[in-house]
Amino acid sequence: MINNDALSEVTSSAPSKDEAQSTKNQAPPLTLKSRFRQFLPVVVDVETAGFNAKTDALLEIACIPILMNDSGVFYLGAPQNAHIEPFIGANLEPSALAFTGIDPNNPMRKAIAEDEKSALKRIFKALKDIRKDQDCRQCVLVGHNAHFDLAFLNAAIARTNSKNQNPFHQFSVLDTVTLSALAFGQTVLARACRTAGIDFDGNDAHSALYDTQKTAELFCHILNHYPMLQNALNEPTVASSETDDQS
Repeated sequence: MINNDALSEVTSSAPSKDEAQSTKNQAPPLTLKSRFRQFLPVVVDVETAGFNAKTDALLEIACIPILMNDSGVFYLGAPQNAHIEPFIGANLEPSALAFTGIDPNNPMRKAIAEDEKSALKRIFKALKDIRKDQDCRQCVLVGHNAHFDLAFLNAAIARTNSKNQNPFHQFSVLDTVTLSALAFGQTVLARACRTAGIDFDGNDAHSALYDTQKTAELFCHILNHYPMLQNALNEPTVASSETDDQS
């Protein structure tokens, strides 16, 4: 014999047709992987002995991966950085060294400096571990005037034959100059940071690690305070998706 009270309780707790359809249509929780098309954003800054990526020395590099918590808030991951010995035959522009304050021959610096290949191998391995942990397919370089940093990074990769270890997309970047212009009407890193309420000490600037830290804070601030446009993550049609994946 069926208990009418029990049947009523089961019926009332079952979702209606509309509720079931609504649940089915709900988008899955946003993850870092889905937010950037399976790219892991990594903020990078380099300090160099000039403007020519092929001839001028790479002296410092710093990288900070950008992560996202369960609430969708972006935050800074653990930094990776290196002081780098100028490659053999590298040009050292006196004006560039005066600007950065880096002395390649300083004994304290030479004691901790690494050759390019060793530094890149160590940093790339750490980034690959984070990329795999986040289930992303590749890193994308984030920088302030990002193509400058990417040019020096790619030149160092070519010099050291490190292409197979390189976790970064070869040419795609996310540039905080553009984002700062959109969000604050500013293009200079120090001014954009101060407008965002981020402390910026000019005395510490032109250190790769410091500039990377501030660029990463600025990038996270913009992402956390400026929502995406409506329908930004809507799935494309099959035809357009196939075309997009080729670029």
